[in-house]
Amino acid sequence: MSDIPPDLHWERAAPPDATGPGPWIELAFGEGDDGEAPVYIRETSDPTNVVTTNRRKWDAFVLGVQAGEFDHFVEGVEGVEGVEGAENPADPADSADSADTTGLGNRPDA
Repeated sequence: MSDIPPDLHWERAAPPDATGPGPWIELAFGEGDDGEAPVYIRETSDPTNVVTTNRRKWDAFVLGVQAGEFDHFVEGVEGVEGVEGAENPADPADSADSADTTGLGNRPDA
């Protein structure tokens, strides 16, 4: 983990009303404005295990999530909102706020 900058600002991807320790996913965006700028991802239950990707790949992943490309992974899972066939489908009016929980709009330089 020596190549992970110690002064990263970690953003927790949790609902605004979330309580308790999670586990939650946290993101930190490294320095740089290009598509190769690093993005760090970790889970609160194991903060020393950090996965690194780059901004271009992270943005492509977020766009895929927003487009529903990964919904098939959670079809039929109880309590998952916003997926056709899930127990508690989300109100389509709530989908406008989804980008904020991904970190896409939470970068200090965005």
